Amino acid sequence: MANRGPSYGLSREVQQKIDRQYDPELEQVLVRWILAQCGGDGGSAVAQPAPGRDGFQQWLKDGTVLCRLINSLHPRGQAPVAKIQASAMAFKQMEQISQFLQAAERYGIAATDIFQTVDLWEGKNMACVQRTLMNLGSLAVAKGDGLFVGDPNWFPKKSQENRRVFSEDKLKEGQNVIGLQMGTNRGASQAGMTGYGMPRQIL
Repeated sequence: MANRGPSYGLSREVQQKIDRQYDPELEQVLVRWILAQCGGDGGSAVAQPAPGRDGFQQWLKDGTVLCRLINSLHPRGQAPVAKIQASAMAFKQMEQISQFLQAAERYGIAATDIFQTVDLWEGKNMACVQRTLMNLGSLAVAKGDGLFVGDPNWFPKKSQENRRVFSEDKLKEGQNVIGLQMGTNRGASQAGMTGYGMPRQIL
């Protein structure tokens, strides 16, 4: 894959706007979580990345850390990524990133919340990568299956479904109520109205 040169004009403005969305504090939270989560998966511990957006991107770029992360959120023997290997070849790295993305979607992350492979591999939108990982952490906490490692307060709580079940009688009662969106007939009367066809009374 050819390296792209610097962007100019509108492309540069758009890229700078995307880069400003990157959150250094969220980066620290995500690094702490990934190091904690991948520390006890039976393999060697994951190395600490260099601080900053570029260091974070280089740390995740080959896909091995991401694949180990998603595997650690599954019970032993049910890991979604069977073979994880570091490689200097671009297509291998991108393949591992896409394996992580497919596994994250099966785990429960909405397709609209998942970054594109090039967002990470080319460093085009690292803020989107952060959002995907934050959603993954929130979902892992919400599942409560004991596989999450770290402090649950690192991530915002996912809203839980609050299903309500009404009896048939309650549902029938609701059909007799006129909703206020349709207006109200309370206080309405025909007092003071003249009959149709009669001239208007001016007093």
